[in-house]
This record gives sequence, structure tokens and C-alpha cells, in this order.
Amino acid sequence: MVAPSAVTEELAPVRILRAGAYRLNLDRPLVMGIVNLTHDSFSDGGRYLEPAVAVEQARRLAEAGADILDLGAESTRPGAAPVSEGEELDRLLPVLEALVPLGRPVSVDTMKARVMRVAIEAGASMVNDVRALREPGALEAVAGSHAAVCLMHMQGEPRTMQHAPQYDDVLGEVCAFLAERARACRAAGVEADRIVLDPGYGFGKTPAHNLHLLARQRSIADLGYPLLAGLSRKSLIGHITGRAVGDRLAGSLAAALIAVQRGARIIRVHDVAPTRDALAVWAALGEAGHLPIEDAH
Repeated sequence: MVAPSAVTEELAPVRILRAGAYRLNLDRPLVMGIVNLTHDSFSDGGRYLEPAVAVEQARRLAEAGADILDLGAESTRPGAAPVSEGEELDRLLPVLEALVPLGRPVSVDTMKARVMRVAIEAGASMVNDVRALREPGALEAVAGSHAAVCLMHMQGEPRTMQHAPQYDDVLGEVCAFLAERARACRAAGVEADRIVLDPGYGFGKTPAHNLHLLARQRSIADLGYPLLAGLSRKSLIGHITGRAVGDRLAGSLAAALIAVQRGARIIRVHDVAPTRDALAVWAALGEAGHLPIEDAH
């Protein structure tokens, strides 16, 4: 296991996430609701291509208790083909502009610097980047704003990331990468309380890699930045349960609770209401004076 001090400077845990005009209290786990504006996302591709349908779905997720709404206009599933900036913005902007007045932070799932800049100008409070701001101009786009950023680890790129991914030490490599990207952000002027880290479950990782990371996720949370976990309906759940994508709710809820117990402060999900219920039961255990299950050693 890699000690946090080996890969980053000492950082007091971030308790309040600054995302644009919002200040998000991390004393309880937050739920990020997914709205895919694509035809080829692995779970719900094609369902929310029409802006009005996507806006209605986002409103439903907000009513169900989503603390953050995450809009993705380019699929990052394994094997996904890239889309142009123009097409991504055409899909994204009508939905984003309709949701900003809702009074809920809106995150934009993109790796393109221009899309980030335009989305932030249109009211996005957060950038969720699977490339961790490594594309040209992406770091500057976020640094010059007040938006939060989620930095995700991915080995390879979406089209090829699941072609036999290999690591010498998956936990150490993910920790080191995320710590380096956080340092790069801070050096560019992005304050610590605007940075979120994501281990990137399913992004260039085998089921064994994902399980190893999940079991030892506390080491990543100990870097001090809020940790986001996205396990909802993913192939890892299907690998374990044998269930098809549309029948992975129970497994997704179990994974969400394990992630929270191991330090995640934001859970990115398709099924907001059931996740909120599961987290409410988990929270009641703590309020009654009982400690949650600790990491296995």
C-alpha cells in the first residue's frame, strides 16, 4: 500500500467542495445523478438524446435527491468513438442552459478544453474529466474559472482501454497519478477545495484491478481530496452477479455502500432514489452510535 505522504504533500481533508456558486458540504456522501446525452452510452444510450427528454430526466433525478447533475454528451464506454466539439456542444448546451436555473450544481462530463470553457460560461459548476485535464488547454480552462473539477484515472483511452490493461501496482499507480494531477491543478491555480479525485473504476482496469482498488480505496481518500466513486451498473457488477446492465441495481447499491465506507464522498449513479435510501440506512447506523464497517486488512 502506498502511503499518501509518498505521493503528495500533507493536505487537511477537504470538507466543503467549492463548485462555481455552490458550497457543497461533504459531511454526508453526495449523490451525483447521471444524464447521458449520447446514443452509445453503455447503460442508457439513446434514451435522452432529445433535449426536452433529457431535461425532464434531470429534473426527476433532482427531485429524487441528486445533489449534483452530471451531463455527458460524449460516451466514454469501452470502444466508444469520439465526437466533434461541435456535436458535443450541440447536444450539451440546450440541456445545460435549461438546468442551470434549477438551483442544483450541474457537472459536465467532457475532456475537451473548448467544451469546458463554453459549458462553464453557460453555467456549469463542475467539470468531470476522464482525462484529468491532460488535453491541451483543459487545465487552463478550469484554472481560469470558479468551477470544481473531478480528475479521473484512466489507463489508455476509451476506444482501447479494456484491451488487456496491466499494472505492476494498480493502487500505487492510481494514487501516484491522481496526486500528480492534483499537484498540477494546484500549481495552475485550482484550489484544493475545487478538486475531486476518481479512481476510474472500469477505465483501463480488469475486474481484479477494480476489486483491489475498491478494497483499498481508503488510501486514495487519504490524499485529502474528496473522492468520487462511479460503479453504477458497470461491467464489474455484471462480472460479479452475472446480471445484464438493466438488472444491476442491487449490486450497484452494494458497491456504493462499500465505496462510502472506504472514503468516497460523492457517488455517481443512474438510480438516485434507491441510492439515497441505501445511504440513509447507512447514515442512521452512524447516528445511532455504531461505526460503519472499516476497511478489511
